[in-house]
Amino acid sequence: MGSEAGIVRKPRFLGLHGFRTSGAILKTQIETKWPKSVLEKIDIVYPDAPFPAQGKSDVEGIFDPPYYEWFQFNKEFTTYTNFDECLAYIEDIIIKQGPFDGLLGFSQGAILSGGLPGLQAKGMALTKVPQIKNLIIIGGAKFKNVTVAENAYSSPIHCPSLHFLGENDFLKPYGLELLESCVDPVVIHHPKGHTIPRFDESGLKMMLSFLERIEKDILSEQERNVCYKEEENAVEA
Repeated sequence: MGSEAGIVRKPRFLGLHGFRTSGAILKTQIETKWPKSVLEKIDIVYPDAPFPAQGKSDVEGIFDPPYYEWFQFNKEFTTYTNFDECLAYIEDIIIKQGPFDGLLGFSQGAILSGGLPGLQAKGMALTKVPQIKNLIIIGGAKFKNVTVAENAYSSPIHCPSLHFLGENDFLKPYGLELLESCVDPVVIHHPKGHTIPRFDESGLKMMLSFLERIEKDILSEQERNVCYKEEENAVEA
């Protein structure tokens, strides 16, 4: 797609991996399961979480270490450790490697992605970077820590969001709860469990449509920037 603003760049997402995995693992999961028609329309940056895994990883024997975690929690998922450090770490990544058009998260990374827009709106996170514009949530859920949840979901999540819900995912009931906090979410259902899914025909169309909508927003922004520059040049002349 071309315009006076030039070629439209691809939507660029920050990819947040699952608990006790890594950026490289998420990259492999996505690039081996998603078709070229999707991969060629999106750029994803895959950082590692800030903390080395403090216990056994569920992907041992499937994917090579090292493994990382974004923050720690108790057995009830209600008490968090190193959570503020995690938020600061993500903000630093956005400052150094952004800007991004959205967040893409799987599992623990999806829980973070779904909660960050609300925390940002409350001034509790990402105060030094632009507003989160879009979300891709794979196997997500809500935060269970009471204080964090109250800040994250006290207002509806207005940014466009795409959610993958697995029929056999143990987090599916909690992913449905997250949907209730989102304004007009797009939902792709798949028959698998807690995993990065492949696309069926319907899901592929929904994914491509979601990315095309973001691309149109990028094009509009580029065209506005060109207009601003032309106006500035005219004034200076």
